Amino acid sequence: MQWQDHAIILGVKRHGETSVIAEVMTRDRGRHLGLVRSGRSRAMQPVLQPGNGVEIVWRARLDEHLGEFRVEPVTLRAARLMETATAVYGVQAMGALLRLLPERDPHPHLFDALEVILDHLHNPADAGELFVRFELAVLNDLGFGLDLAECAATGARSDLAYVSPKSGRAVSRSAGAPWADKMLILPPFLGVEGNHAADFESLAAAFRLTGFFLHRHVYEPRGMEAAAARDGFVQAALKALDPALRALAGPSGVSA
Repeated sequence: MQWQDHAIILGVKRHGETSVIAEVMTRDRGRHLGLVRSGRSRAMQPVLQPGNGVEIVWRARLDEHLGEFRVEPVTLRAARLMETATAVYGVQAMGALLRLLPERDPHPHLFDALEVILDHLHNPADAGELFVRFELAVLNDLGFGLDLAECAATGARSDLAYVSPKSGRAVSRSAGAPWADKMLILPPFLGVEGNHAADFESLAAAFRLTGFFLHRHVYEPRGMEAAAARDGFVQAALKALDPALRALAGPSGVSA
């Protein structure tokens, strides 16, 4: 059996003396593993770095086998991804999110989003906003999508200010006012109007929002903890917007 696809390197593991098992996100076949012979050679090591875009040819006798990859470089962005903290942590954190999905389950929109984010990780403000949207997309594909389009109580589509921690649905400012202390904040840049850029406060609220639902629906039921890289990314993205930041990010978001 054989197929060819665009892919992004997520990581590698040593296999024997000279080979590696590469983990990639492909556009049409989802997250996939394959053996790369001589993957530890001087020629292949720079190619098999997380974040790099490659062309993959996979071969195996049977579909359920691990199979072998032939890898050709396309977009070698790994060196640039080492230049900022948001990029270093971001590529690791997105890889951890993709590992929550079943192997070989296609998610072409996540592949496309991953490519876009990797090219913007050097800009912390853009990276933070795009990362939050990526987390929302992963939640949706796992079956726990949030409904942020209209108020759960009134059906209104304007002045949405909160998200119910129980239902994951948006709530308008007036309808949610009596329970504001129990609600999660809906950052303006995630609202349907979408006419606000992320700032420190709204990005911190967004990280709390996605972190809360990832913990409740994904990590806690699976007996997992959020990847440490997420905390590193959150701190780096927020520190870039507020250099005086000294708070530490917790597993469900940002601490006060």
